[in-house]
Amino acid sequence: MPVELEPNPTTARFADRVSEWADSFGRPFALHYGDPAKEYKALREAVVALEYSTIRKWFVEGPDAVAAVDKVFSRNVKALPVGRVAYGVFTDDDGFMIEDVTVVKLSPESVLVLGGEQLTQQQLEQAVPEGTTVTDRRAEFAAVSLQGPLSRTLLQRLTTADVSNEALPYYGALLDVEVADVPATILRLGFTAELGYEVMVPVEHTDTLWDAILAQRDLGIELMGLEAILVARTEAGMVMNEYEYDRSTTPYECRLGWTVDFEKGPFQGRDALLAKKNNVRARLVSVETTAAADGLDGRPLLLDGQPVGRVSMAVSSPALGGRTLALARVDTAHARIGTALEIDTDQGPAAATVRRTPAYDPERTRVKS
Repeated sequence: MPVELEPNPTTARFADRVSEWADSFGRPFALHYGDPAKEYKALREAVVALEYSTIRKWFVEGPDAVAAVDKVFSRNVKALPVGRVAYGVFTDDDGFMIEDVTVVKLSPESVLVLGGEQLTQQQLEQAVPEGTTVTDRRAEFAAVSLQGPLSRTLLQRLTTADVSNEALPYYGALLDVEVADVPATILRLGFTAELGYEVMVPVEHTDTLWDAILAQRDLGIELMGLEAILVARTEAGMVMNEYEYDRSTTPYECRLGWTVDFEKGPFQGRDALLAKKNNVRARLVSVETTAAADGLDGRPLLLDGQPVGRVSMAVSSPALGGRTLALARVDTAHARIGTALEIDTDQGPAAATVRRTPAYDPERTRVKS
């Protein structure tokens, strides 16, 4: 692990299984734990556990907590019930992306914002008036993500709280419960197109939680690293900062326009977003291609030899039988499903076709099951 990275609560525990780490908001994220294909298979057929403590946890607390987050968040936090989760974006005054984040309403005076960019924290700090605070408590909490069709089965073994679909629906939260006999918060979230949960516990209980999770060997549980995540999230059409969007991208250009709530009232970037809504330059699409995935990230997409877009990330997709699937930003005029394009590769142009997003479980039935 690079010495400049701040370790996660489990970095030492799993160090002998990890040969390479990625930088995730200043903390290490394992590329894999030995076999990315095995990890992906467990995700789709059983359950995986991810060390997810890299995400920053900003607690906004005080009498104006909800109003402060509403000033900079694209969704309506005031209307969000306590114990519910909202996924949305922070943009700048010009409507360009800062970050996609998850917001949890813990109480009428406490909101949790999950993200990673320091600029997000700055936006929150500028939004809060005196008497309301913003505190990053990443160092105080460990977080584990359980993903896969057996994730509910595993989680229910570890808690007396009801985690059924009725009691804990998609984008729901259970606050002040116990998991593995330690205090926990459970969030019903999925970024892999599978049923999934995030479990947060005080950092001193890290080993207790992980011991209990990894003891469920009969469920076929595997640890999962970044390589398998990137395949799954590409199949799921989930965006990543610095890949599908940057500071020159609007939410409409990275499939996040649905998170912008103009009815909630004023918020940072609202006027610019309203002006840009009907003048979208490019769309994020899924593209299937005959080219091998290696080396395609960042390559131009062509129509009649002219550039009309660019690949953000390409993977060999098990859901497509090993064919190459990419996410790409394409000029709006050429973003229709079925449009035939080419990718400019080192070996020459390769055929590519815009296809439906997401490529895996397009109706999102599994994540909501």
